[in-house]
Amino acid sequence: MNFRNIFFVAIVLASLTVSAQQQIVGQWKTIDDTTGEPRSIVEIYKKGNKLFGKILQVLDEAERNKLCVECKGNDHNKPIEGMVIIKELEKDGNQYEDGTIMDPENGKVYRCKIWIDEDNPNVLNVRGYIAFLYRTQKWIRV
Repeated sequence: MNFRNIFFVAIVLASLTVSAQQQIVGQWKTIDDTTGEPRSIVEIYKKGNKLFGKILQVLDEAERNKLCVECKGNDHNKPIEGMVIIKELEKDGNQYEDGTIMDPENGKVYRCKIWIDEDNPNVLNVRGYIAFLYRTQKWIRV
């Protein structure tokens, strides 16, 4: 294999990695598990080699100015809108994992992994878990 072929293969592999990451980076609409109603818009963004997620907008106007009274540490009594709820996700194949997600309703922090749905690239699977117990939500691309 000559240098040109090796270079071409390297470029293709690099672009596939960037493409998978760019699919996840962006804005996603969260959906209430109980009602099926949209709750918020979360922006997934890259910082260094890790992904984070921040609540850009709470969709229910009555909830927009709500504070995270159950949160611990620096997030205690801070506005939910603008809060970083997904932290430190690291790439592992086609998913990001080994980070955390915080539920601003109760302030609890869970281990987290996220990945694009195999059947629909406009759906992001977001899984929070403790040990072998988990819950997966489906967020919709904005």
